[in-house]
Amino acid sequence: MKAKDESQRRKPEMKLIVLDRDGVINHDSDAYIKSPEEWQPIDGSLEAIARLNHSGYTVVVASNQSGIARGYFDIETLSAMHRKMDTLLEKIGGRVDAVFYCPHGPDDACDCRKPKPGMLLQIGQRFNVPLSEVSFIGDSISDIKAASNAHANPILVRTGKGVKAEKIIKLECKEDIPVYDDLASAVDAILS
Repeated sequence: MKAKDESQRRKPEMKLIVLDRDGVINHDSDAYIKSPEEWQPIDGSLEAIARLNHSGYTVVVASNQSGIARGYFDIETLSAMHRKMDTLLEKIGGRVDAVFYCPHGPDDACDCRKPKPGMLLQIGQRFNVPLSEVSFIGDSISDIKAASNAHANPILVRTGKGVKAEKIIKLECKEDIPVYDDLASAVDAILS
């Protein structure tokens, strides 16, 4: 009887999913997303996040934001973009539980800039979840490589830079990476 009582008291495992931001949640731009006005959600992406929330997932964003290092916008502007995302999500019953971002440029030799695994490793430590149990949904080769480097499960969407990344993956990648049209269809598959 004691063993049964202990098993009933164990906390359920956290269901954690990590999303890239630009090109997955919001439209991307080669000129960078530099203001809350430029931050526009991809159709269905916010609803997909809300569906994850309602299914018990903790949703975290992991995003390279080299526009800070390049001087295109500052941390206050980045925070304003994230407040806009949070406000829009709140209106439909969704939320992002945390946003991790790399403010460095490509030549800064940091550990957090994707494709390096540093940002994802920080997320795994913060939420105390083995990354082997975590899916990371991205739209670029650096997202897929970051997931692989951190031993997380990569998923590619065709929005943003995803169509180009899919072609590269087909040529270079030995592992079978799931590919979906957008975040909404990826979430459909995850929740089915």
